[in-house]
Amino acid sequence: MRETVHVGLPGREYDIQIGPGLLAEAGAYIAPFLARPRVVVISDETVAALHLDGLRAGLAANGISVEALTLPPGEATKCWAQVTRCVDWLLDQKVERNDVIIAFGGGVIGDLVGFSASILRRGVRFVQVPTSLLAQVDSSVGGKTGINVSQGKNLVGAFHQPTLVLADTAVLGTLEARDFLAGYGEVVKYGLLGDAVFFDWLEQQGPALAEGDMAARVEAVRWSVQMKADIVTRDETEQGERALLNLGHTFCHALESATQYSNRLLHGEGVAIGCALAFELSARLGLCAQEDPSRVRAHLKAMGMKTDLRDIQGDLPNAAVLLDLMGQDKKVVDGQLRFVLARTIGEAFVTGDVPRETVLRLLSEALAER
Repeated sequence: MRETVHVGLPGREYDIQIGPGLLAEAGAYIAPFLARPRVVVISDETVAALHLDGLRAGLAANGISVEALTLPPGEATKCWAQVTRCVDWLLDQKVERNDVIIAFGGGVIGDLVGFSASILRRGVRFVQVPTSLLAQVDSSVGGKTGINVSQGKNLVGAFHQPTLVLADTAVLGTLEARDFLAGYGEVVKYGLLGDAVFFDWLEQQGPALAEGDMAARVEAVRWSVQMKADIVTRDETEQGERALLNLGHTFCHALESATQYSNRLLHGEGVAIGCALAFELSARLGLCAQEDPSRVRAHLKAMGMKTDLRDIQGDLPNAAVLLDLMGQDKKVVDGQLRFVLARTIGEAFVTGDVPRETVLRLLSEALAER
């Protein structure tokens, strides 16, 4: 039950290996890239406690020694202080330019370690070993790295492609249900933005996937990753088509900022709510049928996911403040907000032609329903 997706960027090609049991074989996959038989691993405390011994054993099987650093879990770790900590530690480990750094964790670790690798000695190779569904289907692929700053999410970063991605789907079995479903928010996004057949498949297979069906999990990761790989190959640095991958993210990033990147709202939960809002906005602008946002919400609800602003616990700022937070998004061009909207399920596009008043009204009404 193994799948391989190739990212064919000229001069920066790499493979994404998908399937159960990859941690045990990590050494065999990583050894060909090593000039000397040692790697450094950066993980978080939660992942390290569950899986670091397994990764060590998989590397040791090929005679590869490991030094590891563990960081606190959570979105707050994606910050300057932890970049400094990572880079200082990597230099203390005498990591050279032809060594390999392993990012072992979810999206936070992947983004942070990838950014640290991009600036260390002007660029050291790194391998992504993603342990969350969100990281396996999205953040580990495509070379986006970065951190959050007080002004907003992912506003500091670099494009730095990994050398290899090992997505061990068996590891997903140790995720809390909430974390798994948060990752599923990114899976649904792929169907909504560019593949109606995939969304149909998810409507049928989503429950089995959530309950642990390994074949369904491997197929969902493969399908998502293939879509992303194809888009990244055509548009690596987001000059055009790659922006479609941000469906739901303009709303999501504002909501994450409003909840202080806390456990009140996980990133994938924000993406799911953001996708529902993007389809609602599309319907209000007459771009898609009114049935489409209803269908999106129905599937998210059937999966037990957050779908509306009322599903976020605690206070939220008013619509005007949320809109201002959206203005800090990286997709702002010449001061104008850009949205990923949809003509139908599976057909998204990017536009800046969205009346501010329509967005304000949508947010105001969503907040009034809380």
